[in-house]
Amino acid sequence: MEWLVNLIAVIVALVSVLAALGHVGYLAMLNNAAGKRAGGAPVAQYVRSRWAVAGGTTAASLFAWLLTSGGTGLDIVAMILAAGSGAVATKALQSTRDRYRTGG
Repeated sequence: MEWLVNLIAVIVALVSVLAALGHVGYLAMLNNAAGKRAGGAPVAQYVRSRWAVAGGTTAASLFAWLLTSGGTGLDIVAMILAAGSGAVATKALQSTRDRYRTGG
């Protein structure tokens, strides 16, 4: 039974890491595009303001993944931490995407 809890914790942590890295990647892409475009200063400023959230969720997700190497109690803590940081990263990514969505 312990292996099942650990497996679930690892999967939740990996999904959380992917969500956080997706947010970091999207911000990096926006920042790169803003730097190449005239008038991209407002976008670059917005991206700079979002790096703390992206870094924090990535760090929390990676820490949760690290916690999965402990016992069952740490697996439960890792699942809670990973689910929270993954949810924040996903919401932040969606918010950024909605703000700069173009086309239809």
